[in-house]
Amino acid sequence: MSHVAQIAPPSAAAADRPGRDRLWHPRPVLCAVCTFRARGFGWFDPHRPRPTRTRRWFCSMGCQAAFTRKAKRGLSMVDFTEEETMALPAVMRALAPEMERIGWDRPLGQLTQNDMRRLIVVTVEAFRAEMAEIAAEAEIPF
Repeated sequence: MSHVAQIAPPSAAAADRPGRDRLWHPRPVLCAVCTFRARGFGWFDPHRPRPTRTRRWFCSMGCQAAFTRKAKRGLSMVDFTEEETMALPAVMRALAPEMERIGWDRPLGQLTQNDMRRLIVVTVEAFRAEMAEIAAEAEIPF
């Protein structure tokens, strides 16, 4: 009986690409669905050749699953989906009190940095919360 640890040999470079594969994801990438910071969930189209593969990164398995469902149906992530359109009224309801506080007649260029940051945070958080609620109510596709 041998007590030597079995260490796998390093992977060989594939014929269609020189060098080693990176097994980690790039840190400053945003989620392809909700634009939150990506956390290691990835996707790529296996039907495309390696040099032209587009990799997508996600913040959670929920966002990865949503993107995969849309990719299978051939939908792009650029246009508003039905779920995103349903989430917009909730975003407007959350944004209205902030606009009341700031003043509806003030141009956006005259807002302070804190006011602008608050508008962005309220908008993004309301959208994410509403999308999560809509996804929780949706039927699981499998």
